[in-house]
Amino acid sequence: MVYFKIVDAWQEAVNSRTVYKFKLELIENAQSFTAVVKQEIKIEHNRLIPPQVKLTVWQRDKGRCVVCGSTDDLHFDHIIPFSKGGSSLVSENIQLLCARHNIAKRDKIE
Repeated sequence: MVYFKIVDAWQEAVNSRTVYKFKLELIENAQSFTAVVKQEIKIEHNRLIPPQVKLTVWQRDKGRCVVCGSTDDLHFDHIIPFSKGGSSLVSENIQLLCARHNIAKRDKIE
């Protein structure tokens, strides 16, 4: 069996679509894979969004829903959902959505 580890991830605009790209690293054997998994467990994976990330996102999105521009009932939303491995620690994975659009998005990657 072949195992890969995600080393990096980013978004690119391609033909008016957002494309998610990943840099992978080959893991040679199952023993190495187990060691990597145990190491990765130590990394903090927390749903809470740090205040500095919230401030950066608020300024970048100008305090408005990125879909409709509303300024009412705003939520900080994970672009790649937390439940699917998305990070709370980087502003590139967080956006402002109004309640209506956040509820409609749910745990989808759009």
